[in-house]
Amino acid sequence: MEMLWTTLGFGLITAVAIWLHLRMSHSGSGTIPGTAPCPRCATAVPPGSVYCPRCAAPQQVFELVQAATVEGELAGGGGEPRALVRADQCVGCGTCVDACPEPGAITMRGKLAVVDDARCRGHGDCVAACPIGAISVTTGAAVNRVSVPNVNAHFETNVPGLHVVGELGGRGLIKNAINEGKMAVEHITRRLAAEPRPLGSEGTIIDVVVVGSGPAGLSAGIEALRSGLSYLVLEQGSLSESVRKYPRHKLLLAEPVSMPLYGDLWVADTSKEDLLQIWEQVVESTGLQVRTGEKVENITHDAGCFRVETSAGTHLARRVVLAMGRRGSPRKLRVPGEELDKVFYEVIEMEQFAKQRVLVVGGGDSAIECAVGLANQSGTTVQLSYRRRELTRVKSRNQEKLDRAVSQGKIALLLGTQVREIRPDVVVIEGPDGTMLLPNDVVMIRIGGDAPYAFLERIGVEIVQKDVPIPSDQAKVS
Repeated sequence: MEMLWTTLGFGLITAVAIWLHLRMSHSGSGTIPGTAPCPRCATAVPPGSVYCPRCAAPQQVFELVQAATVEGELAGGGGEPRALVRADQCVGCGTCVDACPEPGAITMRGKLAVVDDARCRGHGDCVAACPIGAISVTTGAAVNRVSVPNVNAHFETNVPGLHVVGELGGRGLIKNAINEGKMAVEHITRRLAAEPRPLGSEGTIIDVVVVGSGPAGLSAGIEALRSGLSYLVLEQGSLSESVRKYPRHKLLLAEPVSMPLYGDLWVADTSKEDLLQIWEQVVESTGLQVRTGEKVENITHDAGCFRVETSAGTHLARRVVLAMGRRGSPRKLRVPGEELDKVFYEVIEMEQFAKQRVLVVGGGDSAIECAVGLANQSGTTVQLSYRRRELTRVKSRNQEKLDRAVSQGKIALLLGTQVREIRPDVVVIEGPDGTMLLPNDVVMIRIGGDAPYAFLERIGVEIVQKDVPIPSDQAKVS
C-alpha cells in the first residue's frame, strides 16, 4: 500500500510539472520549438494552426500587424526581372494579358492577373498597359507594398483608445473585418473595466463610438451591445447604401465566421443584395441601434475623452472604433436617380461590366483609368463625360492611353457635358448641342472625394508602408 501511495505521489508531481510547463509555454514565458507566439496573447501557436489555442484569435488577421514597416522603394534582390502584380490594386480588366509579348506569362486567374515567373521576361509592356498602375517590374521579393494605419495586435493605433478595423486598416476580407471588429471591442471592454469612469460622466460620455456599419462596424457594435457597453454606431449613409455600393459583385466567405449575439455567419458566393438581407437580419435579431445619415467630420482627444464631431452634433466617448472602409466619402453629382443600384463610385471587378453600356463621369486620372480598363472588357461600350471642354489635369501616360482608346473607337468622349438625371435605362446629359438621352446600363462616378487616409492623418493616426508577402494562391479574394 505504501508503494502504491508513493507511485501515485510521483505521478501527481510529474503531472503538475508537465501542466506548469505547458501553462508557461502558452502564456508566452516559455517557448516550444517550431511555434510562433500569438500577437494577441503571446501563446505558442503550432505551425499551420488557423486559430490561437488559447484566445482563439484567427491568425490571418495579424498578417499586416506582423509585417515589418519599411521605407523607400522595393529592394532589388539581384534576381531576374519579372512583373509583379499588386493584388490589392488589380481590378481584373485583363489589359496586361493582351499587352504581354510572352504567351502565358501573365494570365487571368479568376478576377486577378497572375504572373508565371518561369515565362515572364520582365519586358514591362504590362506595366505600361495597366490602366491603374498596379504592375511593376522587380528583381526583389514577391511582396505587396501597402500603405496602412499603424496598429497593434488589438487594432489600436498610435492614438491611445482609437482603433481601426476592417477595410480601412488594409484588410478587405469580410471574415477578417468581422473578427477584427469583435476583437477590438473585446480589448476595449477589458481596458474600460480596469479604468475608473470620469467623474460626472454618467449619461454624458459613452463607452465607445463605432464609425461605419459595414462588416467590421456591425461586428464591433454588436460586441459592444453584448458586453453591456454604452455605444453609438454611426453611418454617414444608410445601412443599405454601405452594402449596395460595395464595389464587388460577388462576395465570398469560404468558412463560417461568428457574429456576436447572432452566431455563425456563412455567405457562400452571394450577391450584394443577399448580403444586405443578411445584414438587416443581423441588426434586427440582435437589436443593434445604427444611426444613419450622420457623417463624422472630426475627432479630437483631450483629457482621456474623445470628441466626435458629426453632421448632427458632438458625442463624447471613452473609445472610438473606425470601420469606415477605404473608399472614404465620394463626391456625388446630386442629381435625380443617383441612388439607383446602377450607380457606382469605385470598381474592383471590371469583369462584371462586360457587355454593358457604361458612362464614366469625371476628367481626372481616376476617371480615365477606369474608362480605359472598362473599355477592355468584352462587349463593353464606354462613354466619358466631363463638364469642361478639355482635359487639363491628367498624367501624360493616361492621356496617351485615352487617346489610343478613343482612336480605336473603344471610348466615346463627351466633353463639355453634364449629367442632369439618371434613369434605369438612360442618362440625361446636357451639352453644347443641347439635351441628350444616352442608352445606359451603368454609371461610374469618378469625381473625387474625401480620402479616408487624409482624415486619419488629420486626427493623428500614423500611416506606414509595409511589405506583405504575396500568397501562392493569389486568386483567393473575397
